[in-house]
Amino acid sequence: QVQLVESGGGSVQSGGSLRLSCAVYGVSSSLYCMGWFRQAPGKEREAVATRDSDGRTNYEASVKGRFTIYEDGAKTALYLEMISLQREDTAMYYCAADFRREYCYGSRNWNYWGQGTQVTVSS
Repeated sequence: QVQLVESGGGSVQSGGSLRLSCAVYGVSSSLYCMGWFRQAPGKEREAVATRDSDGRTNYEASVKGRFTIYEDGAKTALYLEMISLQREDTAMYYCAADFRREYCYGSRNWNYWGQGTQVTVSS
């Protein structure tokens, strides 16, 4: 079993920066996919940044060049560095993980989810 606990959300002004952290508890060494999703009010949950055990990363188009996903090398912590934040980035951000390779990209049905951390960007 894997548990994910996010932290680091908050309120910032447009153009500001935040770093989200996700502590990973449990049997994490076999995790293949780790990533960050977000959900804004009235919108579907979307993948923001994902990373797999082969080191490949994928970013949602609107965050490319502004967000960076990385982990601690032991799969016990996952981070999302966010710069140049925009109002459109306002959402609840979730850390997620899965053992299944085929779910890594293009799926929102990952096995393990954190409780979420709110990011609010004001102009």
